[in-house]
Amino acid sequence: MDDDRIWTFEEELWTGGKDAYERKVGSECLMALPTMPFVFDGRAAKNAVEDTPSWENVSFEDKSVERPQEGLIVIAYRARASRGEETYHAVCTSTLTRIEHEEWKVVQHQQTPFDTNVASPD
Repeated sequence: MDDDRIWTFEEELWTGGKDAYERKVGSECLMALPTMPFVFDGRAAKNAVEDTPSWENVSFEDKSVERPQEGLIVIAYRARASRGEETYHAVCTSTLTRIEHEEWKVVQHQQTPFDTNVASPD
């Protein structure tokens, strides 16, 4: 999967809602999210994100992609998402694994919310 496709894949998870999660999140996914109980596995991971309203817009900054082995992609980024007047900023990682030719699933996702008013180190 090339980098453009990776970021399109990830964007759809933020904006695509329940259908996107069902297609793209693996059944053995682990997630660390900023909501109780914080660590989710398997079906609980899918349920956690399916019950969250999708975002209208999302942009990614500080994007990084690593391919530690064939069929495995690890990404890290800062997300800026919005829906209506609500905004959300987080530092995230996702790990994707290839299930079969051109079929990829998320097997790990983590979000850490951050305050955009924090000064960056000089």
